[in-house]
Order: sequence, then C-alpha cells, then structure tokens
Amino acid sequence: MSIFHGMNTTASALTAGRLRMDVISSNMSNVDTTRAKLVNGEWQAYRRKTVTLKPLEGNFSNFLNVAMGSSDNRSVGNGVKVSDVKEDTETPFKLVYDPTHIDADEDGYVEMPNVDPLREMVDLISATRSYEANVTVFNANKAMLSKALEIGK
Repeated sequence: MSIFHGMNTTASALTAGRLRMDVISSNMSNVDTTRAKLVNGEWQAYRRKTVTLKPLEGNFSNFLNVAMGSSDNRSVGNGVKVSDVKEDTETPFKLVYDPTHIDADEDGYVEMPNVDPLREMVDLISATRSYEANVTVFNANKAMLSKALEIGK
C-alpha cells in the first residue's frame, strides 16, 4: 500500500462528486428546454440525466480478506468512478397547457422536461455535502502525512 493511497482514493471521490454536481447543474439549467434532441424528425424536450457511481476495484470479501491478512491482493479500495451518465427515461415529460408556445401540439399542450427543481436541489445538497466531506478527509490525510514527516526531524 502506497503512502498516497488514501489521497488517491479521496481524489477519485472528489472527481466523481464534481461530475455529479455538473450533471445536476446541467439538469437545472435545462428545466425549460423543449428542444434538446431530434427524435424521429421531431424535437424532444430535455431529459433529466443521472450519474451512476461504482467502486474502482474490490468488494467486501476482498476487503475482509486483506484486513485479516489472508490475501496478498493489496489493490482493493482504490476509490470510486463514474460508470454511467444516463437519461431518466422512466419519469414522463410534464404536459403544460400553452397554446401560444411554438412547440405546442394540436391540443395546445407542450412537453416540458422531466426535471423537478426540488429533487435536483436535494441531490445538489447531497453531492455538495459529500464533496465537502471528501475535502475534509483529504486535508486530514495531508496533515497526518505532514506530521509523520516532522517525526524525523
């Protein structure tokens, strides 16, 4: 295990958290976008995007074996990465009655994005708190390494 193992793990979480916040910001900025993608010759409203994270390596049994000393695999627990950024196809578009809108159908309804600002704000607060916690861990690790170097003085 490297002396920088903890920092590398935390850095991967910071990178993933930053991308998560960027995707949430994109969702919020497109809350009223009715022409995001061309599907079958027709414009479709913006679809909310979600981020899926996964561990870089290892599972619980690998961690347990390493902790008990029964495994030589020291590469477990190397952080997290973004495995997928996908569109939310399960949540339907919101129908808003606005016959004057350029994208209104023959009945006067406009398909608005499936982005819920309240849900996005909750996700953003969660992502921000996670990011702040990882910054705290990174700084604590840095302080411990600095103190360890001072021992040799």
